[in-house]
Amino acid sequence: MSSFQRLLKFIDFTHQLQQVKRIVNVRHEERKENDMEHMYQLAMVAWYIAEEQNLPLDKNKIIVYALVHDVVEGYAGDTFFYHRSAAESLDKAKREAEAIEKLRIEFPEFPQMHELIRAYELRADPESRFVYAFDKVLPVLNIYLDNGRTWKEHDITLQMLVDGKKNNVAVSPEIKPYFDELIQILEKNHA
Repeated sequence: MSSFQRLLKFIDFTHQLQQVKRIVNVRHEERKENDMEHMYQLAMVAWYIAEEQNLPLDKNKIIVYALVHDVVEGYAGDTFFYHRSAAESLDKAKREAEAIEKLRIEFPEFPQMHELIRAYELRADPESRFVYAFDKVLPVLNIYLDNGRTWKEHDITLQMLVDGKKNNVAVSPEIKPYFDELIQILEKNHA
């Protein structure tokens, strides 16, 4: 396969990422966000936070982790975090493991992507933990900005939000304050 053909194949894969619909509504629109939008927004806003806070983290690593963190969903699909059974959680892990292997087979010429996916999954460094934690917070911020529409549609309570996110967010001391402040705002508005 020529370099041009490999390029077309990878571009086609990125189109698959555009087809993966997430649960979060797009603000001011009657549609769900897709993985491509989510990954780009995560990269852009994580970079913004790292720069704005002058964090002692490798900003380039943050950006590429954000760009690959959900790339397996191009083959595995997205799985809604809430209302998920144990069987669905096991199925998600199985689908994602198969997707990682398929990506290795389909794109052997892109070893750095495979290395970054693995490092992200292992939360091997502060940058991967930063992106992992922020990946748990960004949808919450988007839903908040959209007046909680996604939460209302799926009966997500504040307690479910806190219970489902707090441990994952805690892996990054840089992201935890954003989550804590948002929860305080939600608690105040809920009272």
